[in-house]
Amino acid sequence: MPILESTYKPPFQFKNGFIATVYSGLVRRVKGLEQQRERIVTRDNDFLDLDWSYAERKSDAVIIVLHGLEGHAQRPYVTGPAKLFNQNGVDAVCVNFRGCSGEDNRFYHSYHSGATNDLDDVVKHCIEQKGYSKVYIKGISLGGNITLKYLGENRKIPEQIKSAIAISVPVHLNGSAQELHKPKNKAFAIRFKKHLVDKLKIKIVQFPDKISNTEIDSIKTLRDFDEVYTSKAHGFKDALDYYEQSSSLQFLKNIQVPTLLINALNDSFLSSECFPVKEAKHNVNLYLEMPKFGGHVGFIQKNNIYYNEQRALEFIKNYK
Repeated sequence: MPILESTYKPPFQFKNGFIATVYSGLVRRVKGLEQQRERIVTRDNDFLDLDWSYAERKSDAVIIVLHGLEGHAQRPYVTGPAKLFNQNGVDAVCVNFRGCSGEDNRFYHSYHSGATNDLDDVVKHCIEQKGYSKVYIKGISLGGNITLKYLGENRKIPEQIKSAIAISVPVHLNGSAQELHKPKNKAFAIRFKKHLVDKLKIKIVQFPDKISNTEIDSIKTLRDFDEVYTSKAHGFKDALDYYEQSSSLQFLKNIQVPTLLINALNDSFLSSECFPVKEAKHNVNLYLEMPKFGGHVGFIQKNNIYYNEQRALEFIKNYK
């Protein structure tokens, strides 16, 4: 599919990717969205907390929104699209990944960039239990990688899934990990690592046979965290094996659902491999848009409806 030309023009001060990223993550607020929580049981007897919001009138359409690393369903980049879609007649279910809803999950393993079974469980719940005939998926950052990998894996995708949108996605995890460890991203890397290690300190109380304080103390970087915890807890040999198996880049060629991928060229989290021009040109179902500006999930517009949210709504209207 031809590469899409972006029309995104940010306010002047938000042309800077760092400022756009920080503002969107720490300053933005989305008001007026009422969410109702539902807990579902996963196929392995863990749980997921889903936060629902609804259109004014009964709808047969729902959008599943997936957050990024150490996010949750109340982050503005999640509630923003939920509110916009509700206003346009589409229900929204914002997924909290395992351990991200304010309560630790039941097992030592939790969530990671390639864990697609939980998304599959949510999709089936929306179709089989809730009765939606039109399902859309919007994944942001880590959630975007899960979305793309899910759509491209060797699994039967329900016909009710009409289209998908993925935003600021590290489709090449090793390349993105290398970018996150560069000085330009030091503040972000420190913040991510602190949240992850704090959660691991909770895990050690319940699972003292799985990990030691010495191992936790050895975690100095995000990659260390993936070596010590993510890879071992989820059946990978090491961090590199986790990155290679979980990267969605290799699955893009198999996607058969109309999918829009928006990655900003000034997103400091993304390596050159995270702009899959070749894959988009060879897959009629993959639409790639690469705005010059936007940072990481920072597509700011003046009316607090972000460009990526507006584009997501425009995109799904073509696939009802």
